[in-house]
Amino acid sequence: MIRSLTRREAPKRLRMLLAVLAVAAASAILAACSSSGTSSTSGSGSTGTSSPAAATTGNLKTTTIGGATVLTNAKGFTLYSFAPDTPTKSNCNGACATFWPPVKGPATASGVKGTFGTIKRSDGSTQATFDGHPLYTFAADTAPGQAKGNGLNENGGVWHEITTSGTAAPAPASTSSSSGGGYGY
Repeated sequence: MIRSLTRREAPKRLRMLLAVLAVAAASAILAACSSSGTSSTSGSGSTGTSSPAAATTGNLKTTTIGGATVLTNAKGFTLYSFAPDTPTKSNCNGACATFWPPVKGPATASGVKGTFGTIKRSDGSTQATFDGHPLYTFAADTAPGQAKGNGLNENGGVWHEITTSGTAAPAPASTSSSSGGGYGY
């Protein structure tokens, strides 16, 4: 027999359905990203701020992941650098910036040794940098303390978590070849 949902059950089921759909969409996005060998770096510079990992202007902090102290946004989401970037230019724009949202600048982190700065992105927005590396979060990091983007070779280069002490956790094994090198974190 089919029964109708109570007032309390309906919102719970709706939230669960939305969560399942969000996970499915994120999986599809990651599959699409990893299947493309290269991608264009031109575009509107969309920042994808709807991601739970999306960083906003302000204070950053650190946390320990895999034995290394990494830089995170205020919500605890891991920050990354992109190997093809330069100290003055982000090479992650358009669709890339949807999956790797740029951290809006300026930003600071109490007690962290290093230099914080900003660059001007191709869309005119300001992006935070740390020791000359433009900073990003990763849309697939769905909870604080995750570093799913560390070592990924996507959008024409390798992504690295930003460490402030220790050695970055080993990157996951990948069948794709690196086209960007790293920063030696």
